[in-house]
Amino acid sequence: MSQSTGYNDQTSTVTRTRGTNGLAIAGLVCGLVGLLFLPVILGPLAVIFGAVALNKAKQGAGLRGMAISAIVLGIVDIAIFVALLALAADSGAFSTNF
Repeated sequence: MSQSTGYNDQTSTVTRTRGTNGLAIAGLVCGLVGLLFLPVILGPLAVIFGAVALNKAKQGAGLRGMAISAIVLGIVDIAIFVALLALAADSGAFSTNF
């Protein structure tokens, strides 16, 4: 004869899921794609998405490293655009002489 203690015999596990941080993913994608296409648009978007995602990560949303990577890649995108703009200006690409 078995005695019942009144407690549930099944083990209950409480899983605590950290919410996904979609802005961190969006910022990282913008930063990576911005390395190849449209860095002037995607670079600032990556920085903005990364900064908002970093703020959400501090509140427990997770993916903090991905948010920091988005910010860094966004800054690199902007730097690439500025370097290409300076190179084009130096080579006379903006001259109006025909």
